[in-house]
Amino acid sequence: MAVVAAAADRGENIANRHLANVKDLVIEDASYIILITMLQVTTYTCLGVGNVSVICSEKERVALLNFKHSIQDPFEMLSSWVGNECCMWERIQCDGVTGNVQRLHLKGDDYCLLVGNKVSSSLAELRHLKYLDLSQNYFQGSRIPEFIGSLKQLTYLNLSDADFQGIIPPRIGNLSNLKVLDLSSNHHENFLKADDMAWAFGLSSLELLNLSYVDLSGAQNWDMMLHMIPSLKELSLSHCRLSNVNLGPFLNSSRILPNIKHLDLGYNSFKGPLPFLLQNMTSLTFLSLSGFNLSLLAWNFPNLLSMIPSLSELHMSGCGLDKTHLSSPHLNYSTLSNIQHLDLSDNPLGSIFPSVLTNMSSLEVLDLSDTMLNSSLPILPKLLVLHLSSNKFKQIEHVGIWRQCHLKRLSVTYNEFDMEMTDSPKNASECSIYALELLELSWSLNGRIPETLGRLANLRHLDLSYNRMTGSIPESVTGLRFLQVLDLSENQLTGPIPEFLGNLTQLDLSSNQLNGSIPESLGKLAALTYLDLGSNLLDGIIPVSIGQLAKLRTLSIYNNSLEGAVTEAHFANLSVLKLLEMSKLTFNVSRGWIPPFQLISLSLSSCNIGNGFPQWLRHQRKLQILELSNATLSGPLPTWLRKMPIIFLDLSHNKLSGSLKNLPNAGNGDVYGLLHVLLLEYNLFSGSIPRSLCRRTDLKGLDLSRNMLSGKIPNCMGNLQGLVIMSISSNQLSGAIPSSIALISSLFWLNLNKNNFTGEVPPELGNLQGLGVLDLGDNKLYGNIPNWIGKKLTSLVVLRLHKNNFTGRIPPSLCKNSNLQILDLAYNNLTGTIPRCVGNLNGMVVSHSIYESYLNFDSDKNVIQVMKGVDLEYTTTWSMVYNMDLSSNKLEGEIPVELTTLSMLVGLNLSNNHLRGGIPESIGNMMNLETLDFSKNELSGRIPSSMAALTFLSHLNLSHNNLSGQIPIGNQLQTLIDDPSIYAGNKHLCGPPLQNTCSNHQDSTITTSKKKHKAADEKMEVWLFYVDIMSGFGTGFWGVIGVLMFKKQWRHKLFMFAEETMDKIYVAVVVRVAKFKRGRE
Repeated sequence: MAVVAAAADRGENIANRHLANVKDLVIEDASYIILITMLQVTTYTCLGVGNVSVICSEKERVALLNFKHSIQDPFEMLSSWVGNECCMWERIQCDGVTGNVQRLHLKGDDYCLLVGNKVSSSLAELRHLKYLDLSQNYFQGSRIPEFIGSLKQLTYLNLSDADFQGIIPPRIGNLSNLKVLDLSSNHHENFLKADDMAWAFGLSSLELLNLSYVDLSGAQNWDMMLHMIPSLKELSLSHCRLSNVNLGPFLNSSRILPNIKHLDLGYNSFKGPLPFLLQNMTSLTFLSLSGFNLSLLAWNFPNLLSMIPSLSELHMSGCGLDKTHLSSPHLNYSTLSNIQHLDLSDNPLGSIFPSVLTNMSSLEVLDLSDTMLNSSLPILPKLLVLHLSSNKFKQIEHVGIWRQCHLKRLSVTYNEFDMEMTDSPKNASECSIYALELLELSWSLNGRIPETLGRLANLRHLDLSYNRMTGSIPESVTGLRFLQVLDLSENQLTGPIPEFLGNLTQLDLSSNQLNGSIPESLGKLAALTYLDLGSNLLDGIIPVSIGQLAKLRTLSIYNNSLEGAVTEAHFANLSVLKLLEMSKLTFNVSRGWIPPFQLISLSLSSCNIGNGFPQWLRHQRKLQILELSNATLSGPLPTWLRKMPIIFLDLSHNKLSGSLKNLPNAGNGDVYGLLHVLLLEYNLFSGSIPRSLCRRTDLKGLDLSRNMLSGKIPNCMGNLQGLVIMSISSNQLSGAIPSSIALISSLFWLNLNKNNFTGEVPPELGNLQGLGVLDLGDNKLYGNIPNWIGKKLTSLVVLRLHKNNFTGRIPPSLCKNSNLQILDLAYNNLTGTIPRCVGNLNGMVVSHSIYESYLNFDSDKNVIQVMKGVDLEYTTTWSMVYNMDLSSNKLEGEIPVELTTLSMLVGLNLSNNHLRGGIPESIGNMMNLETLDFSKNELSGRIPSSMAALTFLSHLNLSHNNLSGQIPIGNQLQTLIDDPSIYAGNKHLCGPPLQNTCSNHQDSTITTSKKKHKAADEKMEVWLFYVDIMSGFGTGFWGVIGVLMFKKQWRHKLFMFAEETMDKIYVAVVVRVAKFKRGRE
């Protein structure tokens, strides 16, 4: 989020100043919405205060000119500072007698401000200066100049919201005549600090001191400051990080402080009982204790009111108040009658309107936003302003629009009413005259716009934006004769644009379904400064009468079905136009046309511009944003483009060619806090990336993809240290990836795919700890996948190394990337097994959100994934894709069962490897799978029946394996029954959609296979028997005969032994036979 901090902060300042009644502002694209908000304000010039006709001092004239030359003045605030009579210059007032400069009104505003890195010391020559206002300019974090302490005549000094930083210079304490000192900021960060408040003791005349958002946590001498400035009447110290320690014993001082009328201590860290400090302020009328958690403080509402009876305005937003704090029997109703302005917003008060508030008879302003209210409100006869946003109202009647007769301002945004906003009920106590001037009901309503809104005859401001309103715009609304601001954007309104009365200054009908043509009568709204008709169904041509709106600052007619040409006549009197948005139109102006306006933002995307780059743009000296995507542009960039102050440039989707050397050399000074972006994708640019691009150090987004750029990435690209997106894919770049990219510590998106990069991945890239997307696919990188990717790049959401020459094993360290939801290592030469630790990839198990609003400026950022057998390019939906692709490698081993725990996976591709074993039975747990490819492996066994439970499966490929058995049927697999190719190459599979049938509803294939194996086993046993006989015979025979053949002595002895044995046997047999015969005789 640090990427858009400056843009978001400045946007909040502007929103707070001009939309003070809107509690919550939704910003999707910070930089762009900021500019829109700036241009919504009423017509104003940078000219300023009038002057008297006197002769100014030459010394002071030179000092003023030196100041002018020391800063940037992009909006010509000081354009009148020419000539010798400086007292006649705008924003300067001189003494009517002496001619000395006494007042310098240099306050910036929403579209007219000064930019500089310091305040020139030449202003020290203005010795007679009494009034100096440099607020709301942009001094880029510089320090408050010391010389201001020498301007002894100053009575008014305002340096608020001007982006000063550092320690407040103590020399300001020399300004003893100073009555007003404002050093506050509207930022959420503390830019200014004070380490010792002793300098304030010298401000003996000071009546107003505003130090809001100044860091005072380490400041000394707070216990003396209020005593040492007895003239002080107003003190604002909100968001100063103060605590009891800072004020010390002064918190409980008994000294009376009769002059303090205004005290703002909001959003600090005070604790303990209610300090006597407040009780001693006997004239206090304004008190803000917002942000104090009353559950940690021994304070209560009745004690506070009785302690300070003089209070008329009390702010206690976000204090943890509940109904018990407001229902105490000890309340003194006499003190309640003094309160005119009460802010109790952001407290859990409960559903019932606090009855104690009905006793506040003087109450004029009441803020109960975000307090959980949902019941009917009573009539408060003196109430003028009521804020009820972000509550739980279900019925619009509970708000009491038709019963609060005297109410002037009502804000009820961010409620979800169940009922339509109907006409006022017949039995309600209606008013004869309604005082309501401002009505805000955005993000709350549905149904038609009621005709009875026309009864709110005094309405000046009506906001019904971001609702679900249907039907046409009623005539009763268009007939409100005092209406100045009408916002009906982001609804579902239909029908034509009606005719409006002539007092409108702002009209926003964008993002509806309005049809028909743009009425000619819009050209009669002479006071109109803001007109937005974008994103509707309007057709026909743009009426030339639009060109008569001389006060128009914003004109937005993009994304409709309009046709025809836009000519010079459409801009004839638009001399103050600052923002112009059109699309799908033919922009037909002469080549030598010089527009009457000086634009800040121009968007002609999807228009037909033709004739090369628009020449009239060279005269737009204040242009900050230029969007000409898909605008039929061709040819090279003009040389004059270099000098343009363009910060946001989108020339994508054209046929621009040539080199990039003529890109704008926009300065790095932020004017509106806008994002610095270059979007040049989908063109025909060629040549190398120019080194001049490295000077754009404030760039946040760079997209050069889909061109014909060649050569190497310059090493100096490491200078772009604020870059968030770098996409240089689909070019012809070569060489090694420069290690200097690692210097871009803010990088979130790095896309270098589809080039000719070689070498190994630079280890320095491991320093990019915030990297979320790393796409190095389709190159010629080699070596092992680095271990540091898993160990250091722990924020990775997408890792794509597709189609390179990586070798080795998949490093187990990748399992440490707990945010990873896309892993694409396909088409490499990886070996080994799939790590079992893949089950630790928690980003593929649990759905998690990716904050990418700051990436929305580049709608062409994409992630390419093979899904359902096709290369798909995911752009706006990339963050919802969960995919693992390890296909076309040399992986072996079994599919780890841990892989099936990755339940968020939409795609799983392990095809074209050497995987063995069976498909895990738990594959059915991967309920989100839409595409599954295990083809071209060596898998065996049955197809798990649990696969039929994969209800989202629409692409399956199990072909060319050794799978066997019956193909599971039922559920989602039935939808794939017409495609037998998904099981091809598995000869032992049977059942539909294959022609091989399985008999008797049994697995005949398995039976046949067993019989074949049994017969084979029997044959094997017979064969082994004979082998055993032969081997035994051979061993016995040759073990004896072989020895006798080679040992002659052994052979002789064996024969002699055999002969002697035979002789003995013969003699024994003959003797026995002879005895036997004699015995018989």
